[in-house]
Amino acid sequence: MTVTIKYFASLAEDLGRREDRLSLAPASSVVDAWRAANGDRELPANVLTAVNHAYVERSHVLADGDELAFFPPVTGG
Repeated sequence: MTVTIKYFASLAEDLGRREDRLSLAPASSVVDAWRAANGDRELPANVLTAVNHAYVERSHVLADGDELAFFPPVTGG
């Protein structure tokens, strides 16, 4: 299956890219996709995850064609 991964804000800056398109094994989770795209780099604990514009847990199982997004915490006022 193929998924699109989008990275936002400081996370995109730290990784040096805003998007990946990956082929993953069926029944891959959000964490599996992170590892496939980023190797040994840990997924920061405070990063939010969304699939197709809906927040999901890191254990969420992806489907072919999904758009996965990673959002670092945002502060401001």
